[in-house]
Amino acid sequence: MEITIKPYTVADLPAIVEIINDNILHSTALYDYQPRTLEQQRAIFEDKLRKGFPVIVAVVDDKTVGFGYYSEFRFREAYRFTVEHSVYVDKNFHGKGIGRKIMAHLIDLAKKQQLHTMIAVIDSENQSSVAFHEQFGFTTVAVLKETGFKFGRWLHSQIMQLMLE
Repeated sequence: MEITIKPYTVADLPAIVEIINDNILHSTALYDYQPRTLEQQRAIFEDKLRKGFPVIVAVVDDKTVGFGYYSEFRFREAYRFTVEHSVYVDKNFHGKGIGRKIMAHLIDLAKKQQLHTMIAVIDSENQSSVAFHEQFGFTTVAVLKETGFKFGRWLHSQIMQLMLE
């Protein structure tokens, strides 16, 4: 199976919205409640691209099977060298190295942009995501208790950090 990583295009949106909405509806990977429309997701990505942040996709056999991006961590000027990222893979393609290729590419892009640190905010129940990030050198720097409420329960946000320099 050949995995191609490329910049996102509007043609990737239907697959991306399917992946993101599956995560919204069935997991705590996102703390959103409502599925996104194509227009909403397009606007989110256009905002990131306009600000100079990358949005990339993973393609297998001409099918978009994953995506990733990073953007500002916080909105104050002094945070401009810190980014928060997200990586999502189609549930039918988990365990095939797609997320690793996306993450490695995002880290490389962040280094090329001379960013200083990358942040992951992960639901603390998602220990597979924690282990995934540890493979890249991310370390847990905080657990914020009961920061989200979804599926009738309080959720904790695990903050992980990778120093890029």
